[in-house]
Amino acid sequence: MNEMLVKIPAAVPEMRAVFDAQRAAFLRAGAPSLQERRTDLTKLGEAIKQSAGRLAEAISADFGNRSRHETALGEIMPVQSAIRHTLRHLPGWMRPKRVSVGLELMPAGARILYQPVGVVGIISPWNYPLNLSIVPLIAALAAGNRVMLKPSELTPRTSDFLAELLGGLFPSDKVATVVGGPDTGQAFARLPFDHLLYTGSTAVGRLVMQAAAENLTPVTLELGGKSPCILGEDASLPGAVESIVYGKLVNAGQTCIAPDYVLLPEPRLDEFITLTVDTVEKFYPTLAGNPDYTSMVNDRHYRRVAQYIAEAKANGARVIEINPKRETLPAEGRKLAPTLVIEPGDNLSIMRDEIFGPVLPVKNYRSLDQAIDYVNAHPRPLALYYFGTDQAKRDKVLRKTVSGGASVNTTLFHFAAENLPFGGIGPSGIGAYHGEFGFQTFSHRKGVFLQSRFNAARFLYPPFGRITDLMLKFLTRG
Repeated sequence: MNEMLVKIPAAVPEMRAVFDAQRAAFLRAGAPSLQERRTDLTKLGEAIKQSAGRLAEAISADFGNRSRHETALGEIMPVQSAIRHTLRHLPGWMRPKRVSVGLELMPAGARILYQPVGVVGIISPWNYPLNLSIVPLIAALAAGNRVMLKPSELTPRTSDFLAELLGGLFPSDKVATVVGGPDTGQAFARLPFDHLLYTGSTAVGRLVMQAAAENLTPVTLELGGKSPCILGEDASLPGAVESIVYGKLVNAGQTCIAPDYVLLPEPRLDEFITLTVDTVEKFYPTLAGNPDYTSMVNDRHYRRVAQYIAEAKANGARVIEINPKRETLPAEGRKLAPTLVIEPGDNLSIMRDEIFGPVLPVKNYRSLDQAIDYVNAHPRPLALYYFGTDQAKRDKVLRKTVSGGASVNTTLFHFAAENLPFGGIGPSGIGAYHGEFGFQTFSHRKGVFLQSRFNAARFLYPPFGRITDLMLKFLTRG
């Protein structure tokens, strides 16, 4: 492969040249066959399987330390699962779907054809640099598109590795990787894609949407927000705490659907704190040299989360740092101890910003309605978690709150269900993907009407008369 296939330079003219080459190739070749799509997905899955060790090393180097098990669970496994699911179901997804035309238009027929949209752009983030690059790529290729990928500059080793990996599998007029910083990302978003998917912060998502609007490019925005975790009065606290601690501390909290804060009945606060401390000590008996405990990705994010904690302390909030061996955690290692912040004021940054770190605010509620009202008074989150055994209360929470997705009596795992759409709503995102929803996101659903040789349409043509009136009376009946 030449250098253009491995890593596309950041210059705007070269990006545009790659885009034009992909558009020309799409127009020339048309929609790929089922077999071609299957071949592309199969070789992608095999290459990632063979490169899993090197990918884990690259990601860990980018983070300073990233647990290889977390990479296997959060990156490799979801990618392979998505490929298996897509290969199994793709023939059915591609098949034209017959639909009824209604009594008024019979005996005509109708069907929906699923066509690739053309050239798809994917802007992926740093927190799960493989998963959130490759899973959208799987959906776009399954739908028959050409793809340009812009991975994050904050994980440069992984981005370079992805460029090398994908460049070795696909010609640049099918899949191309663009590397570079924020300026490159801005120029990338302004390319006239047929669809653009962005995963990242809400603030940058607004800018991406503005840039895409210049070309009327449809967008899917996978953003974030403050995902609440509500504990019902009947929640089994030991199991709930284990799930919450896992969901919060995997990848050091740098997960878009991590539990951002907890709402729990006031009488259960002390038990929750005790169980959280015990669970953290069980999961992570040490922190500094523990390969299972991930670092913050860079100094800026480390300082940002540390400032949240400092501000909470300065404003009188009760702050509980959980450091089992009371180790010194040097700033250069970028490891922050798991921290509880009890009853922080809503004016604090920790309650206004998405935390994206190993810090968990905990607030009391007196009634379930109060907890629901608190969630609804804030921007709609990407995820919501509820713990409890009472089905009526569970359904009440799910019915009266609006979130991108939800899990009950666990955290995070709705993301892994390929038959569920994954996406946000409002400030937490637009659109969804995963499984068939990803295939449809990157497909054009073309409605096709098939007129029968024998039909009554001619009775609706001018000149209008008595027969027309009779037809209209039938067609406009109540």
